[in-house]
Amino acid sequence: MSGTSVQLARRLGLTGADIEEIERAVRTAEAGTSGEITIAAIPESADYSFRELFAAVIAGALAFAVALPFHAGIVSYLDGLVWHLPAWYATAACGAGAFAVIALFYAFANVPAIDRLVVPRAERSRAVYRRALRHFVESGVYATAEHTGILVFISHMEREVRIIADSGISGRIDQSTWNTLAERIARSVRQGTLRQELVWAVETCGSILAEHFPAKKENPNELTDAIAFLEAGE
Repeated sequence: MSGTSVQLARRLGLTGADIEEIERAVRTAEAGTSGEITIAAIPESADYSFRELFAAVIAGALAFAVALPFHAGIVSYLDGLVWHLPAWYATAACGAGAFAVIALFYAFANVPAIDRLVVPRAERSRAVYRRALRHFVESGVYATAEHTGILVFISHMEREVRIIADSGISGRIDQSTWNTLAERIARSVRQGTLRQELVWAVETCGSILAEHFPAKKENPNELTDAIAFLEAGE
């Protein structure tokens, strides 16, 4: 795995042994069905830089507003440091402080906990769904012979999971079944128990698929069993 993949796996609480166990679970589950299961994880599903910058500007404006009532005290303090200080220097100092707050807030805005505060949940959810759909197409999950592929998509920053099933599956199994599994996996991301829940989810997916799409004599492995660790910019 690349350095980025190792870092993302660590954030998700997965060790090398955990990843191997999950991949074995995928192979075992697929042995009993003609369906295909693939897993992908990404640090975050979109670039939220506009939201981060907007929040930083708001923080800077609030800092400037808080400093204004203390204008006289700032003038007195600066006047003690420099003789004959022009009065507008104090306002400039307030403005510089506000810009410093903007720069610092924006620099730390990429911390997942802060991103989750400044980006509305609905926007995060839409971003995860769009990114999951994109990977569903790019990874070829949609292109299995019988359209029986399933994508389990994990987005770390948003702490959200999407399970997308191809048309051959969605015609027989309601999406609510996959949503229930996705919600349980998402809780495990927050609780740090992803390995256990992901193995369980893969086994459950395999059982459901085996019931509707049992393995055939010819049962090729059409999709990779390895977890795809994506970069945020991909």
